[in-house]
This record gives sequence, structure tokens and C-alpha cells, in this order.
Amino acid sequence: MPDRLSSRVLSGWTDPSALFMALESVSPDVFWLDAGTAAREGWSFIGTGERAGDPDAVRIDSVTGGDADAPPFLGGWVGWCDYESGAAAAGAPTSASVGRSWLRARRVVAFDHAADRVWVLAEESDLDEWAALVAEPRAVASAVPVSADVAISALARHEPAEYMQLIERCRELIRAGIAYQLCLTTRFTVPGQHDAVAAYLRLRAATPAHHGGFVRIGGRALLSASPEQFLHAAGGVIRTRPIKGTRPRSADAAEDAALAAELAVNAKERAENVMIVDLMRNDLSRVCEPGSIRVDALWQVESYPAVHQLVSTVSGKAASGTTVAALLEATFPAGSMTGAPKLSAMTRLHELEGGPRGIYAGCFGYVGVDGALDLAMVIRSIVIEQTAAVVGAGGGITWGSVPAAEVAEVATKARAPLAALGAVLPGHWGSDILN
Repeated sequence: MPDRLSSRVLSGWTDPSALFMALESVSPDVFWLDAGTAAREGWSFIGTGERAGDPDAVRIDSVTGGDADAPPFLGGWVGWCDYESGAAAAGAPTSASVGRSWLRARRVVAFDHAADRVWVLAEESDLDEWAALVAEPRAVASAVPVSADVAISALARHEPAEYMQLIERCRELIRAGIAYQLCLTTRFTVPGQHDAVAAYLRLRAATPAHHGGFVRIGGRALLSASPEQFLHAAGGVIRTRPIKGTRPRSADAAEDAALAAELAVNAKERAENVMIVDLMRNDLSRVCEPGSIRVDALWQVESYPAVHQLVSTVSGKAASGTTVAALLEATFPAGSMTGAPKLSAMTRLHELEGGPRGIYAGCFGYVGVDGALDLAMVIRSIVIEQTAAVVGAGGGITWGSVPAAEVAEVATKARAPLAALGAVLPGHWGSDILN
């Protein structure tokens, strides 16, 4: 297999956060695909690489079985796709794009949380040195406070009243038959310089998620506590797990259970979710064998520290010759972040939102040289550049949407990422009336 990294199992465990902090301090371009704090299942990957082109030509239709115990990522690319580049490729009008960014992984540490094993991966000539660096005793990283000192109010792209008006405009478009769901978003900006690593450690401590991550490429850092897997491919099977439907958690156990139960049966949320399931079935059918599309799970409630989510799973068998480029052309941007019909929704959202989404609403993760891939949605995330940090948030609007409830959902989603930056929701966005 071309460019597959050599691999080796270490004799003991290495603390992921300590390793990451040691590595990022000497590596400008670095990644941590993070299964979450105290994860007991799944894989995490920490490593470095060199900036590279897109992995478009990689084929994902392989059904060749490998070592069942080996890491699912054996070398390839780690990075992100921004929303605007995907929308433009689909034919929608867009604002300026920050572009896609990928690293070609050269040194990787893979953490098998279920088996408590650590793998090191590198080119054969570099494997001994890399293994020694990872295995050597290292000081425990300095503790980062779970909460930052709140010192600043974020700046909002839209005021709540303005966002409610946009929701009503979405409902008018739905009534006119132009769309039947629109994923309306906004953003919050926190000016100034930020310690991206400290912010990520706070974010993952407060809201751990199975598809979290830190990716820094060319001075831009993506910090994510994403609970949504956009695309997974392995053994020729493609899977997507759209999320539509959100409720906040409660410290009171009875109230928390009631929130989850209400989400599970809410007619509006179920309708919103199944619309995206149908859209993703259609998208996958463009690159999967006829008759292979399956809805493996529908309307499952998954609970995370900050929210309950309504999640479904759709899968299909990749058609012969399917490449990463073909898969992204068929499915990206994700329907859970556009609405439906997709092109019509993206066109109208460009008119309504009043600015770019950037990396938010895009995807990030890995693409392996063997055709395996795992890409998460960029939601519950922070993007940090030299002079500011931005947090995007939004929700799916249907005819049954209640504007005040949609505004409250945006506030719920944005609160934790902003807190990791030491910021609070601005003005009326933080009002108890909305929450």
C-alpha cells in the first residue's frame, strides 16, 4: 500500500494531553483527533505533518480487510474542508472562502481507548526515533482551569430580534415551496489574541465529545467538541450520522430525563431529522451501489455534557471507483448544515446570513491512504486566528419552528465554546428569557 506509515505498539500508556502539549510546543502544524476526556472506546490520533494538497484521488471503495487490531488511520491526510468551498462547488453563491487545509501526516500516535494501547506510526526510517520520543518519561502538563476568567462579551453577527426575523423569512420561503428546511446560522466573535491550546483543554473538559479535535495549520487553529460524525468509510462502506434536534441538559435528574424524553417524541424535531435523513440517503445514492442504502438507526437520543441530541445513521456500499473527491462532491456540505433541497437552501442562506461561515459548518478529520476516512462536522467549535476567535451556531428551521425556541437553541450551542475563550454571550443573547 503506497505511503502507508510503519507502526509499532508501545509497551505502556502515554497521557494524550501531556503528549499533545509537548508536541504542539515545538510543532507549528499539529493535530489531535480526540475521542474525549476519559474515553473508554474509539481512537484518538495526535501527530504532525507537512502541508499538502487535497486527498481527492484516494479511492474509498476498497473492501480489503486489514489487521483488525491495527489503528483505522495508517497514514494519509488530516485537516478540514470549509463550508464556502463546498457550497461553491455545489453551485451556490458564496462569500470569500478560507479554503481547505490538509496536513500529510508524518508522525502519528494512535490511542486505542478500548484496549488501553498506544501505537506509534512513522516512516520506517523514522520509527525508532519517534517511538523513543513518545515513550520517554515526560512531565505532566500544567493544569489548565476548567473555566476561564470571564472578561469579555462576544460580538454577535445578529441580535436575537434580527435572528428571529430571519427565522420568519425562512418560514416564508418554506411556505412558498422554495425549501422545506433551512439551517440558519450566525456567529459570535471574540476579538484579541487567544491561547488556543488552553481554550481547547477547557472546551474538552467542559463538553467532551467522541469527535472532538484540535487542528492547527498555517497559524489558524480549529478547536472542536463536535458530537456529529459527518462521514465514515471503511471496508467500502460509507456511513453518515446526521444530528437534528437539540435540548439542553439539566442538573436536576428528573428534569434532564424529561428533556430527553420530550426530544425523542417532538414532532418538529423528528420531522427536521427525517428530512435530513432523506437528503443524506439521496446524497449517498450518488456514490453507492444501487439498493445498498440503509437507515441503520432513526431518531436516537444521544446525551452529552451540555446537550441531548437526536441522531440517525445512514449507510451504503461505495460504488466501484468512488474517490474522496466524488464522495465530497455528492455529500458536502452536509445536509444537516444546509437544509433541503440543498442547493436552494444554500442559495437562500447566503442571502439571509450576511457573511461567511468559514470552517464552521464544514468538516474535519482524517483521510487514510487506504481509503478509510472519518470526518466530523465542524459544530460546537472555535476557530482562532491571530486577532480574533469565532464561534458559529445555528439550527434547522422548518415550518413548525418557534422563533424564540430557535434563538434559545443557538444560545445553548454557543455558550460552552465561548466560555472556553473566557467570553459570554452578548446582550440579549444571554438573557434568561431565552433559556
